[in-house]
Amino acid sequence: MHDGTRVIAGECTTVFEGPREREQRGDVLVVVKPDNTVLVHDAEGYQPVAWLTRAESVTIDSGTVTARDGDELLRVVTHDEHGSARYPASNAGVPVRDCPDCAGTLVRARSEVTCTGCDAAYGIPSDAAVTGGRCGDCGLPTLRVERGRAFELCLDRGCDSLDDAVTAAFDREWDCPNCDGDLLVLRRGGLLAGCEHYPDCDTGFSMPSGVVVGNCDCGLPLFETAGGTRCLDSSCEEQG
Repeated sequence: MHDGTRVIAGECTTVFEGPREREQRGDVLVVVKPDNTVLVHDAEGYQPVAWLTRAESVTIDSGTVTARDGDELLRVVTHDEHGSARYPASNAGVPVRDCPDCAGTLVRARSEVTCTGCDAAYGIPSDAAVTGGRCGDCGLPTLRVERGRAFELCLDRGCDSLDDAVTAAFDREWDCPNCDGDLLVLRRGGLLAGCEHYPDCDTGFSMPSGVVVGNCDCGLPLFETAGGTRCLDSSCEEQG
Protein backbone atom coordinates (compact mmCIF):
# COMPACT_ATOMS: atom_id res chain seq x y z
CA MET A 1 0.00 0.00 0.00
CA HIS A 2 1.22 3.50 -0.86
CA ASP A 3 1.00 6.68 1.17
CA GLY A 4 -1.03 9.07 -0.97
CA THR A 5 -1.62 9.05 -4.71
CA ARG A 6 1.35 8.95 -7.09
CA VAL A 7 0.98 10.61 -10.51
CA ILE A 8 3.39 10.29 -13.45
CA ALA A 9 2.93 12.04 -16.81
CA GLY A 10 5.12 11.18 -19.76
CA GLU A 11 5.74 9.27 -22.97
CA CYS A 12 5.47 5.68 -21.84
CA THR A 13 5.29 2.09 -23.00
CA THR A 14 2.54 0.17 -21.26
CA VAL A 15 2.65 -3.63 -21.22
CA PHE A 16 -0.15 -5.74 -19.79
CA GLU A 17 0.23 -9.49 -19.34
CA GLY A 18 -2.98 -11.38 -18.68
CA PRO A 19 -6.49 -11.68 -20.19
CA ARG A 20 -6.20 -8.19 -21.79
CA GLU A 21 -2.64 -8.75 -23.03
CA ARG A 22 -1.37 -5.85 -25.11
CA GLU A 23 1.44 -3.28 -25.54
CA GLN A 24 0.86 0.44 -26.09
CA ARG A 25 2.99 3.58 -26.34
CA GLY A 26 2.06 7.23 -26.06
CA ASP A 27 1.81 10.28 -23.81
CA VAL A 28 -0.20 9.10 -20.84
CA LEU A 29 -1.04 9.87 -17.23
CA VAL A 30 -0.30 7.09 -14.73
CA VAL A 31 -2.16 7.13 -11.40
CA VAL A 32 -1.14 4.85 -8.52
CA LYS A 33 -3.76 4.98 -5.76
CA PRO A 34 -3.21 4.16 -2.07
CA ASP A 35 -5.09 0.84 -2.45
CA ASN A 36 -2.58 -0.31 -5.13
CA THR A 37 -4.92 0.38 -8.04
CA VAL A 38 -2.94 1.50 -11.11
CA LEU A 39 -4.67 3.42 -13.92
CA VAL A 40 -3.15 4.51 -17.24
CA HIS A 41 -5.07 7.24 -19.10
CA ASP A 42 -4.45 8.62 -22.58
CA ALA A 43 -5.94 11.70 -24.27
CA GLU A 44 -9.42 10.31 -24.99
CA GLY A 45 -12.39 9.23 -22.90
CA TYR A 46 -12.78 8.41 -19.24
CA GLN A 47 -11.85 4.73 -19.56
CA PRO A 48 -8.18 3.94 -18.80
CA VAL A 49 -6.24 2.23 -21.60
CA ALA A 50 -4.70 -0.11 -19.04
CA TRP A 51 -5.37 -0.83 -15.39
CA LEU A 52 -4.90 -3.23 -12.52
CA THR A 53 -7.28 -2.97 -9.56
CA ARG A 54 -5.97 -3.44 -6.00
CA ALA A 55 -2.81 -5.23 -7.08
CA GLU A 56 -1.00 -7.51 -4.67
CA SER A 57 2.17 -5.44 -5.10
CA VAL A 58 3.20 -2.19 -6.78
CA THR A 59 6.74 -0.87 -7.17
CA ILE A 60 7.87 2.46 -8.60
CA ASP A 61 11.54 2.59 -9.60
CA SER A 62 13.22 5.22 -11.81
CA GLY A 63 10.03 6.01 -13.69
CA THR A 64 8.92 2.40 -14.12
CA VAL A 65 5.70 1.26 -12.45
CA THR A 66 5.27 -2.49 -12.00
CA ALA A 67 2.05 -3.91 -10.61
CA ARG A 68 1.39 -7.62 -10.05
CA ASP A 69 -1.76 -9.48 -9.09
CA GLY A 70 -1.60 -13.26 -9.44
CA ASP A 71 -0.90 -14.06 -13.11
CA GLU A 72 -1.57 -10.47 -14.20
CA LEU A 73 1.19 -7.91 -14.63
CA LEU A 74 1.05 -4.25 -15.62
CA ARG A 75 4.33 -2.47 -16.37
CA VAL A 76 4.63 1.18 -17.41
CA VAL A 77 8.08 2.29 -18.59
CA THR A 78 8.60 6.06 -18.83
CA HIS A 79 10.82 7.16 -21.75
CA ASP A 80 10.32 10.91 -21.40
CA GLU A 81 8.88 12.13 -18.10
CA HIS A 82 6.86 15.35 -18.24
CA GLY A 83 6.27 15.45 -14.49
CA SER A 84 5.57 13.39 -11.39
CA ALA A 85 4.26 14.05 -7.91
CA ARG A 86 2.80 12.54 -4.78
CA TYR A 87 -0.48 13.92 -3.40
CA PRO A 88 -2.44 13.20 -0.22
CA ALA A 89 -5.57 11.12 -0.70
CA SER A 90 -8.59 10.30 1.46
CA ASN A 91 -12.05 8.83 1.13
CA ALA A 92 -14.61 11.16 -0.45
CA GLY A 93 -18.06 11.26 1.07
CA VAL A 94 -20.92 13.41 2.28
CA PRO A 95 -19.59 16.06 4.71
CA VAL A 96 -20.77 15.44 8.27
CA ARG A 97 -19.01 18.17 10.28
CA ASP A 98 -15.55 19.35 11.30
CA CYS A 99 -13.27 16.79 12.94
CA PRO A 100 -12.77 17.61 16.64
CA ASP A 101 -9.18 16.30 16.53
CA CYS A 102 -7.73 18.16 13.52
CA ALA A 103 -8.51 20.72 10.82
CA GLY A 104 -10.08 18.06 8.56
CA THR A 105 -13.70 17.27 7.77
CA LEU A 106 -15.59 14.14 8.76
CA VAL A 107 -17.26 12.59 5.70
CA ARG A 108 -19.59 9.63 5.33
CA ALA A 109 -19.13 7.05 2.58
CA ARG A 110 -21.26 3.93 2.80
CA SER A 111 -20.96 2.38 6.30
CA GLU A 112 -18.01 4.44 7.48
CA VAL A 113 -17.25 7.96 8.61
CA THR A 114 -13.65 9.04 8.03
CA CYS A 115 -11.65 12.24 8.35
CA THR A 116 -10.06 14.01 5.39
CA GLY A 117 -7.23 15.29 7.58
CA CYS A 118 -6.27 12.48 9.97
CA ASP A 119 -6.58 8.72 10.43
CA ALA A 120 -9.89 8.85 12.31
CA ALA A 121 -12.37 6.24 11.03
CA TYR A 122 -15.65 5.04 12.49
CA GLY A 123 -17.71 2.11 11.24
CA ILE A 124 -21.44 2.76 11.48
CA PRO A 125 -24.62 0.78 10.67
CA SER A 126 -25.63 1.27 7.05
CA ASP A 127 -29.09 2.47 8.09
CA ALA A 128 -27.81 4.99 10.67
CA ALA A 129 -28.64 8.66 10.18
CA VAL A 130 -26.13 11.31 11.25
CA THR A 131 -27.98 13.83 13.41
CA GLY A 132 -27.24 17.46 14.18
CA GLY A 133 -26.23 16.53 17.72
CA ARG A 134 -22.79 16.30 19.26
CA CYS A 135 -21.55 13.87 21.91
CA GLY A 136 -21.15 15.63 25.25
CA ASP A 137 -18.10 13.53 26.14
CA CYS A 138 -15.90 13.59 23.02
CA GLY A 139 -17.48 16.18 20.70
CA LEU A 140 -18.12 13.77 17.81
CA PRO A 141 -21.43 13.81 15.91
CA THR A 142 -24.29 11.61 17.08
CA LEU A 143 -26.19 8.95 15.13
CA ARG A 144 -29.82 7.92 15.11
CA VAL A 145 -30.21 4.14 14.87
CA GLU A 146 -33.46 2.15 15.09
CA ARG A 147 -33.23 -1.28 16.75
CA GLY A 148 -36.55 -1.79 18.52
CA ARG A 149 -36.60 1.90 19.41
CA ALA A 150 -34.75 4.96 18.16
CA PHE A 151 -31.37 5.45 19.85
CA GLU A 152 -29.20 8.56 19.56
CA LEU A 153 -25.60 7.50 20.09
CA CYS A 154 -22.08 8.82 19.66
CA LEU A 155 -20.37 8.12 16.35
CA ASP A 156 -17.59 6.33 18.26
CA ARG A 157 -18.75 2.88 19.40
CA GLY A 158 -16.11 2.95 22.12
CA CYS A 159 -17.78 6.04 23.55
CA ASP A 160 -21.41 4.93 23.12
CA SER A 161 -22.24 1.28 22.35
CA LEU A 162 -25.30 0.39 20.28
CA ASP A 163 -25.09 -3.17 21.64
CA ASP A 164 -25.21 -1.91 25.22
CA ALA A 165 -28.15 0.38 24.49
CA VAL A 166 -30.21 -2.36 22.79
CA THR A 167 -29.30 -4.85 25.53
CA ALA A 168 -30.44 -2.44 28.25
CA ALA A 169 -33.73 -1.91 26.44
CA PHE A 170 -34.65 -5.40 25.24
CA ASP A 171 -32.57 -8.11 26.92
CA ARG A 172 -35.06 -10.72 28.31
CA GLU A 173 -38.02 -8.58 27.22
CA TRP A 174 -39.46 -11.30 24.98
CA ASP A 175 -40.21 -14.98 25.57
CA CYS A 176 -38.72 -17.68 23.35
CA PRO A 177 -41.59 -19.11 21.26
CA ASN A 178 -40.09 -22.61 21.31
CA CYS A 179 -39.21 -23.17 24.98
CA ASP A 180 -39.58 -21.57 28.43
CA GLY A 181 -36.49 -19.39 27.99
CA ASP A 182 -36.03 -15.65 27.51
CA LEU A 183 -34.57 -14.04 24.39
CA LEU A 184 -31.20 -12.40 25.01
CA VAL A 185 -29.69 -9.63 22.91
CA LEU A 186 -26.54 -11.09 21.33
CA ARG A 187 -23.92 -10.03 18.79
CA ARG A 188 -23.39 -12.74 16.15
CA GLY A 189 -22.22 -10.79 13.11
CA GLY A 190 -25.29 -8.61 13.62
CA LEU A 191 -27.58 -8.07 16.59
CA LEU A 192 -29.75 -11.09 17.42
CA ALA A 193 -32.50 -11.95 19.87
CA GLY A 194 -31.44 -15.48 20.80
CA CYS A 195 -32.70 -18.02 23.32
CA GLU A 196 -30.88 -18.15 26.64
CA HIS A 197 -30.94 -21.96 26.49
CA TYR A 198 -28.68 -22.22 23.44
CA PRO A 199 -27.42 -24.76 22.31
CA ASP A 200 -30.33 -26.84 23.67
CA CYS A 201 -32.64 -24.33 21.95
CA ASP A 202 -31.22 -22.66 18.86
CA THR A 203 -34.04 -20.15 18.37
CA GLY A 204 -32.69 -16.80 17.20
CA PHE A 205 -33.95 -13.81 15.23
CA SER A 206 -32.06 -10.98 13.57
CA MET A 207 -32.96 -7.60 15.06
CA PRO A 208 -34.51 -5.58 12.22
CA SER A 209 -33.97 -1.90 11.56
CA GLY A 210 -37.14 -0.36 12.92
CA VAL A 211 -39.14 0.33 16.08
CA VAL A 212 -41.49 -1.92 18.03
CA VAL A 213 -45.12 -0.90 17.46
CA GLY A 214 -47.03 -3.81 19.00
CA ASN A 215 -47.24 -7.56 19.29
CA CYS A 216 -47.69 -10.16 16.58
CA ASP A 217 -50.37 -12.85 16.97
CA CYS A 218 -47.50 -15.29 17.60
CA GLY A 219 -46.48 -13.35 20.73
CA LEU A 220 -43.29 -11.81 19.36
CA PRO A 221 -42.93 -8.05 18.80
CA LEU A 222 -43.98 -6.26 15.61
CA PHE A 223 -41.53 -3.80 14.07
CA GLU A 224 -42.28 -0.82 11.84
CA THR A 225 -39.51 -0.87 9.23
CA ALA A 226 -38.78 0.94 5.98
CA GLY A 227 -40.38 -2.02 4.16
CA GLY A 228 -43.52 -2.08 6.30
CA THR A 229 -44.67 -3.82 9.47
CA ARG A 230 -43.08 -7.20 10.22
CA CYS A 231 -42.72 -9.69 13.03
CA LEU A 232 -39.38 -10.21 14.77
CA ASP A 233 -39.58 -13.65 13.14
CA SER A 234 -39.37 -12.73 9.43
CA SER A 235 -40.83 -16.15 8.49
CA CYS A 236 -43.82 -15.87 10.83
CA GLU A 237 -47.10 -16.91 9.18
CA GLU A 238 -49.19 -14.94 11.66
CA GLN A 239 -47.96 -11.49 10.66
CA GLY A 240 -49.99 -9.17 8.51
